Amino acid sequence: MKKLFLSAVVAVLTLGSCSNESAAVNTVETMKTPQMEKFDKAFKSLGDPQNRPTEEEKKRNTSELSDRRKALLVPASKELILSTGVKEVEITRKTGGDMSQIIVWATQIYMQKSDDIRKNLKSDK
Repeated sequence: MKKLFLSAVVAVLTLGSCSNESAAVNTVETMKTPQMEKFDKAFKSLGDPQNRPTEEEKKRNTSELSDRRKALLVPASKELILSTGVKEVEITRKTGGDMSQIIVWATQIYMQKSDDIRKNLKSDK
């Protein structure tokens, strides 16, 4: 009877620790907002075959993204900026509609939110 009881306790502890581990692993991803996830996907889409730099874009030999590739990031960038409470008018006023400035602003927001998530995770431990 003692062996059965001890086996049951070990099984419960094992299951409990496994579920805690998966919860901790998933926390970083689950804490990202939908706008952050969309922003991630937009950047990852730059690696898709149809979105890679063309030969002409490569010949320019610059580290800056082409307008074609920036245009892929702008919708997700604007959505991330808008999620902070900024209005479309403010985005236009602050950036003048410049795609690079919109992407940079969104990147700053993304980095700040990521830092906040990491700080929250550390404080929860």
